[in-house]
Amino acid sequence: MAKLQVGVVSPEREIWSGEADMVIAKTVEGEIGIMPNHAPVIGVLVEGGVLRVKRGGDNDLVAAVHGGFISVAANEVSILAEAAELGSEVDVAAAKDALQRAQAAIEASQDDADAQLEAKRNTARLRAAGEEV
Repeated sequence: MAKLQVGVVSPEREIWSGEADMVIAKTVEGEIGIMPNHAPVIGVLVEGGVLRVKRGGDNDLVAAVHGGFISVAANEVSILAEAAELGSEVDVAAAKDALQRAQAAIEASQDDADAQLEAKRNTARLRAAGEEV
């Protein structure tokens, strides 16, 4: 069976690359699932989304992805994220603390765009780490 060649990068570093059976990402138009032989597509990733890379017998790779693009062509999937973090790298305690601070700031001022962005990012980080939010 055909495999996908997947690369996940951010401006800071290459997050992960390898073979996969399926990639699931959240775009501004909704969630998209990519399997081998998928039609070419380019999508805009949402802020605070969770990327899931299904790798057959291996555990799924899960990452918090904060904006960017997904490009699919000829069984190659490129995730070009503004920022991304593998679920295994997330400092859960720090993410929970940051989420609580952001939620408190939102309660104080519904118009606090920075706090709303911080809440989205830390919610995604916790989901990527496998935590209930």
